[in-house]
Amino acid sequence: MTPDQYCQEKAIQSGSSFYYSFLYLPSEKRRAITALYAFCREVDDVVDECTDASVARTKLAWWRQEVAAIFDAGHGNEPSHPVAKALVNVSKTFNLTAERLNEIIDGMEMDLNYNRYADFETLRLYCYHVASVVGLCSAEIFGYRNPDTLKYAQDLGLAFQLTNIIRDVGEDARRDRIYLPQDELVRFGVSNEDILHSRETDGFRQLMEFQIERAESYYARAFAALPPEDRKNQRPGIVMAAIYQTLLKEIKEDGCHIMRQRVSLTPMRKLWIAWTTWIKG
Repeated sequence: MTPDQYCQEKAIQSGSSFYYSFLYLPSEKRRAITALYAFCREVDDVVDECTDASVARTKLAWWRQEVAAIFDAGHGNEPSHPVAKALVNVSKTFNLTAERLNEIIDGMEMDLNYNRYADFETLRLYCYHVASVVGLCSAEIFGYRNPDTLKYAQDLGLAFQLTNIIRDVGEDARRDRIYLPQDELVRFGVSNEDILHSRETDGFRQLMEFQIERAESYYARAFAALPPEDRKNQRPGIVMAAIYQTLLKEIKEDGCHIMRQRVSLTPMRKLWIAWTTWIKG
């Protein structure tokens, strides 16, 4: 299996909406964004699958060595992981930097240090590392002419992560993780115990509606910042936003019953949204 094939398998196995957003890209850009996505999955899996935090830290440190090797390839320091090998050419062609890849790893390390977030400012820093930086890297791959597109990419990444947090409240709670800001739980009369024990009170529903409104506001901010001349190149982000905004709408219309079930869209529906959104441009 080649490095590109490995990355492709990693993307397909995830079933993520991210995969559907780049199906219609030209082959070179599709290979590049698939390698970036596979990198994110690999470092995220370190935290999700390691029950021992010290082991997870060791593995993330190893990934930092792989990042260094990506940018030193050809000078006696070759990466060993297939994803890192795939990223060697991607980084040269699409202006990816070691700093940004390490910032993504920084976000994964935050999950080893925190399982609660005091306020939205603290949560936003986490979202920046695990999602906005990915958005910035993706913008480089998709291509842009106007630097304002980077503001769009950063806010869109944040909107995506907020959507993930909303969708995964119950799943995260079962791992003793609460990404909803603690001060906002207090404001809506929701306790950590309510979250951990899947108690969907009226306060919880109001809290989640507030989270959905915030996510929607970041989608609006992102698209307001997207320069018209870069809209065509940035269509993959627009496709993913269409999928995620549909998901948010379903969660809200269902009454925010997300504690015991994970609301999701079928692959066929994601494919349909991706195709129709891509065609619209």
